[in-house]
Amino acid sequence: MQESFTATDTHKYSVILPTYNERKNLPIIVWLLANVFEKHQLAWEIIVVDDASPDGTQEVAKQLANVYGEDKLVLKPRAGKLGLGTAYIHGLNFVTGDFVIIMDADFSHHPKFIPQFISLQKAHNLDIVTGTRYRSSSKPFLREATPGGVHGWDLKRKLVSRGANFLADTMLSPGVSDLTGSFRLYRLPVLRHIIAETVSKGYVFQMEMMVRARALGYTVGEVPITFVDRIFGESKLGADEIVSYGKGVWALFTGV
Repeated sequence: MQESFTATDTHKYSVILPTYNERKNLPIIVWLLANVFEKHQLAWEIIVVDDASPDGTQEVAKQLANVYGEDKLVLKPRAGKLGLGTAYIHGLNFVTGDFVIIMDADFSHHPKFIPQFISLQKAHNLDIVTGTRYRSSSKPFLREATPGGVHGWDLKRKLVSRGANFLADTMLSPGVSDLTGSFRLYRLPVLRHIIAETVSKGYVFQMEMMVRARALGYTVGEVPITFVDRIFGESKLGADEIVSYGKGVWALFTGV
């Protein structure tokens, strides 16, 4: 029988939330995260890495720190928009947990799936658990998992995502179904190691993390998630990121 995360859990879970213009989304995602962690009696903290958002995201984060406590919500801003990979590196300097969750702050990743991530990790002693939009069951099997999917995307966006994953899967055989996803649970030392080896920027960063994980021999599980397009604000994925992704796949194919 698989171990349940509802048993006494001595671990602490640190969430790194990179933000840029997420003033409206941040209170929602923080409330949902706090609710999940408190409901399951898990030790937690949220590290908000804001890239000098002009919309007042940092002011909202400071207000939330007053509500939840400065030990629960930690604001660590940067001077400008410096990229996703370096945001995680920056956030890692401040985490105090032994597991790290990375996710988007725009509500496209629902915290309700975090207990399943933790259950799967515990049951199989995994190094990484990643959310997937493209599986109907978890890998390894988890009874409470439900089919993954995407909501709120038009046909073009779905084709881009599917095509990106198909290209990478064909060329790199990474062993996971959703390379471009960014909702994951890592052991802290594992995340530090993989990030130190990763050289990509932007959209391709998440893909390289999984390719590196396999090359380094780390164990990876998958939990199906439902991905919902952002509630407020605009997507940051553009044509330049798509071109960069293609170049990144080729670089990993020839270099890893």
